Amino acid sequence: MGALALTEESFGDLLRSWRQRRRVSQLDLAIEADVSARHVSFLETGRARPSREMVMRLAEELEVPLRHRNRLLVAAGFAPVFPEREVRAPEMGVVRQALDKILAGHEPYPALVVDAAWNLVAANSAAAMFMDGVPAELLKEPINAMRLSLHPDAMGGRLINLAEVRAHLLHQLRRQAEASAHGALAELHDELAAYTYPGVDLNVAHVPGPADILIPLRIRHGDRVLSMFTTIATFGTPVDVTVSELAIETFWPNDEETAAAFAR
Repeated sequence: MGALALTEESFGDLLRSWRQRRRVSQLDLAIEADVSARHVSFLETGRARPSREMVMRLAEELEVPLRHRNRLLVAAGFAPVFPEREVRAPEMGVVRQALDKILAGHEPYPALVVDAAWNLVAANSAAAMFMDGVPAELLKEPINAMRLSLHPDAMGGRLINLAEVRAHLLHQLRRQAEASAHGALAELHDELAAYTYPGVDLNVAHVPGPADILIPLRIRHGDRVLSMFTTIATFGTPVDVTVSELAIETFWPNDEETAAAFAR
């Protein structure tokens, strides 16, 4: 979105939108931000203008993503304070080093780094298994990890437990789209939800058994079935928009057979 569009946005409308998105009343927000509910009301209607400190305080209480905190600042008449650098920028060297160490250190198991829209930023060599046999059009930049996971011609066609993995990923995408106001996530959700899988019953509900701990990702790979679970990590105290939106997804073997297959 260009600077012109940013300056035409109303701070009050943006604040109200984020407050309602977080399902917080004016009174609750006022208590958390240590101001009066009347002042919050005046800010939303435009009868009062916030200071830069007030914008930052309200955004913090509402857990507004850094990208949108810049929008709130600009709408209130202030310059954005959170930079947005390319991952390959010289200033991001320490971040790249950290990512490289995490990815390499997780081998022989797959690991990848994605941005806010689940586009692939980096991956270790073990993650190449997810792209085996995938059509070239799905591997054009930017490669989308969610699309790879559910597309019928990619992992979606190799998942043994497709119905439960699909349900989980679509739920996760929908929640992320609602929480972040990221339009691309909503579009991605609708695209993935429209995929069809002939002969697969997508309405099968998985009832966890007494031995279940996590929902595994069970995928055919050659003549084997690999069973994995994932963890997702983010940077703890980012003040850069790009860094705040990076996520590191690591895949772990869910059984001894899978661990042995990766070790080989």
